[in-house]
Amino acid sequence: MNTATLVASLVMAAVVAVLIAVLIQAMIRGWRRRAQRQAEIIGALPPLPETVGPALVGATKGLYVGSTLVPHWNDRVAAADLGFRAKAVLSRYPEGIMMQRTGAGPIWIPDESIVEIRTETGVAGKVIPGDGVLAIRWRLPSGTEIDTGFRADDRRDYSKWLPEGVA
Repeated sequence: MNTATLVASLVMAAVVAVLIAVLIQAMIRGWRRRAQRQAEIIGALPPLPETVGPALVGATKGLYVGSTLVPHWNDRVAAADLGFRAKAVLSRYPEGIMMQRTGAGPIWIPDESIVEIRTETGVAGKVIPGDGVLAIRWRLPSGTEIDTGFRADDRRDYSKWLPEGVA
């Protein structure tokens, strides 16, 4: 390889590296702006209860897929620690639903806030054919409705979460 070819290759590699860095920075800036725009709409999440009764539905292991603004299944919520996927355990109590997430804070969904629990093909940009995502539609204290998606490790567990007669 001659010197001119080597220099051209190094310059091209540097240009590609700079372009990748600019794209990543633009993505991060867009994510932060989305979170700022949504902060007022989302408001504060419900606080965790002091105590809960016995579990109605035991621990279901899986993945917190994300939350979206209703009715848009791919308009991901970035505010209030709801924007990132994480391993999670979902449990239901008489007072509501608890989602314990790895690497993120827990999400508490009070029972009176739950609008609907159903299965979906996709939530928050995550598409799994055949009703692969459990979607919990609930109303935040701010009045905004969101869908929170959960993909169980075993889809047969969804039957425990769905209302009677729906499967």
